[in-house]
Amino acid sequence: MYKVFLKTLGCPKNEVDSEYMSGSLKIQDKFQIVDQAKESDVIVVNTCGFINDAKEESIETIFDALYYKENGYCNAVIVTGCLTQRYFEEIRNEIPEIDAILGTGNFDKLDTVIEKVMNGNNIYEVPDDPSFDYKSTLPRNYTNNYTSYLKIAEGCNNNCTYCTIPKIRGRLNSRPIEDLVKEAKQMINNGIKEIIIIAQDITQYGVDIYDESKLVSLLEKLTNLKGLKWIRLLYAYPERIDDDLINIIKKEDKICNYLDIPIQHSVKNVRKKMGRKGDSEDLLNLIKKLRNEIPDIVLRTSLIVGFPQETKNDFEKLVDFVKKIRFSRLGVFQYSKEEGTPAYHMKNQVDEEIKEYRYNEIMKIQQKISLENNKKLIGEELEVLITEHNEKYYKARSQYDAPEIDNQIFLEGDSLNIGDFVKCKVTDANDYDLFATTIKES
Repeated sequence: MYKVFLKTLGCPKNEVDSEYMSGSLKIQDKFQIVDQAKESDVIVVNTCGFINDAKEESIETIFDALYYKENGYCNAVIVTGCLTQRYFEEIRNEIPEIDAILGTGNFDKLDTVIEKVMNGNNIYEVPDDPSFDYKSTLPRNYTNNYTSYLKIAEGCNNNCTYCTIPKIRGRLNSRPIEDLVKEAKQMINNGIKEIIIIAQDITQYGVDIYDESKLVSLLEKLTNLKGLKWIRLLYAYPERIDDDLINIIKKEDKICNYLDIPIQHSVKNVRKKMGRKGDSEDLLNLIKKLRNEIPDIVLRTSLIVGFPQETKNDFEKLVDFVKKIRFSRLGVFQYSKEEGTPAYHMKNQVDEEIKEYRYNEIMKIQQKISLENNKKLIGEELEVLITEHNEKYYKARSQYDAPEIDNQIFLEGDSLNIGDFVKCKVTDANDYDLFATTIKES
């Protein structure tokens, strides 16, 4: 039996891939998934290669794994994921100590690759086609038994000028509605109560196989499934959010009143250079409509500061927009100059110090907004999902919080179970977290 430790880096979409890899091993008697690298025969690193910081973290993690190998804690290191798909030759030539390299389109070969590596062979196979055929028939080992991600499509057709995803993951590749519903049923049968819909852009879902977006049609099917408590929507590009999507969020209790809409910037000329449509007025009108139709909706966005040719005036307009909109959740990235993208060759690249300053300015503004929003919740009652427990408190999330990136609720209570939904009352708040006590059922 081969003991395998799998380290996942990057976004939830990578987490899904790791769950498929782990699932393919777990159903075979010859493999055992372990929780510690020091306990393993094989370390598998599922890398991220999206932006500079992610690439650096991936490289550091690979070298950490090789340290374990060199010091006798494991016998082999296998690397897969976005970084290897993007930089296969460089990694193979510069880090020859790696025993096997796979890409984003063939990670399902992991079981046979492990056996070959453990028999002394080196395997370096990254296909030219980065796409992967996701199916409900693939075995999957869920990270936990209450929340999971449903990847409805891979790849992207948006061609944003700063983004490497089409090169790493390929063109849009949507899954049939029937197969997604089948996988959702399997998730529910495994105890999953919250399904989080993900893709590079969920509003694109279906245009490649149905000639039009079918996100709403998919949601109509999913909301009819028994045993499902929450459906959460991540990465909906604002350009394609229409009345049908707004109406189904408004109508269906299972769909969380939460929407992640990555705008990246508000200024028209910057958005145009990014390959994004519309301007601040379009965004403002959409956000007004969302808040009018769904008054308690929580909107999350992500921004890029320091994009090539972003002027001081452009940045000041972005600051004004952030202050005016007051997003409930907001993340900021400093522009990362990525090879193979149109923005890489743009003139007037912004200095790193200016990027850092602009990043800090936006985050200070958002910290204040977040604190003010959280304080308004003191005294409110929320239904929350228990996610962790230690000797002092429980950790939980409400429908307004996505895992890993949003507010956590520190909860006082007795005899609660991870995966339970309970009612609580908010007693205090800080910048990014809430404190609460459970409400006992009468």
